[in-house]
Amino acid sequence: MSVQIVCCSTTLANYTPKLSFSQNNPTFFTHYKKIQTFPHLSTFFHKFSHKNCRKINTHYTVKASVSSSGRAVGNADAAYIEEPATKVKFPTSVDFPGCSSSLSLLGTGYREKVFAIIGVKVYAAGLYVNPAMLNDLGSWNGKPAAEIEKDLSLFQSIYQSSLENSLRIALVRDVDGKTFWDALDEAVSPRVASPTPVDETALAIFRSIFQGRSLKKGTLILLTWLEPPKMLVSVSTDGVPPKVDVTIDSMNVTRALFDVFFGESPVSPTLKTSVASGLANALQ
Repeated sequence: MSVQIVCCSTTLANYTPKLSFSQNNPTFFTHYKKIQTFPHLSTFFHKFSHKNCRKINTHYTVKASVSSSGRAVGNADAAYIEEPATKVKFPTSVDFPGCSSSLSLLGTGYREKVFAIIGVKVYAAGLYVNPAMLNDLGSWNGKPAAEIEKDLSLFQSIYQSSLENSLRIALVRDVDGKTFWDALDEAVSPRVASPTPVDETALAIFRSIFQGRSLKKGTLILLTWLEPPKMLVSVSTDGVPPKVDVTIDSMNVTRALFDVFFGESPVSPTLKTSVASGLANALQ
């Protein structure tokens, strides 16, 4: 069997392809079309079957390099980005519960709370997006990171996308669930000025995940925005969450939560700055 590879304005020299061939499709023409490059992270291609014209997402992992979002570590088979302030490592590509395909890391940052005038780092966070989403952000091609960071309409476009994006939160200290929720609710509640019964139900469901729960250092919390108004929440104190714990179905609540991290006054300025830098690089 022979396979013809047609490259579109790129080279495969640094990519390690992962191909699978169906026994029912012995004659296979593979067309690789570059749709997005995440500098220092990963590159995604579409693979088309000549026989049935079916499009399959194919992922290539590239060697990591240093970026403004942290120190990249790893090789072609296992790359991750280290958030510099907390030393938490974020994989550059992840399969999240409830998502239709792998998401890629755009940037990382950390959340700090002040106790008795002392800043204490509570968690590190990284934003992942479906790379196909960048096709819908063409209006910002060539914009510098500083301009992107201030443009709330761009971040609203990410929130409103029908493609998934997910915030991966990694705790860097032990926190009881009530304290974590209270801090989150303190930021969310002012953004939902007049909650409807639907909003109240959504907040109650969200709160129930954390109440009476001990969140030890290393706990992972995934907030995954689907097509509005849905958001998935997964929590695990032992590695990557294997499933979705609850679904939040409230436009006001899910939009407010996105605004907490990527609005005008984000709780983690370092995260928003890093994501803006990642977007600027990806949209060059």
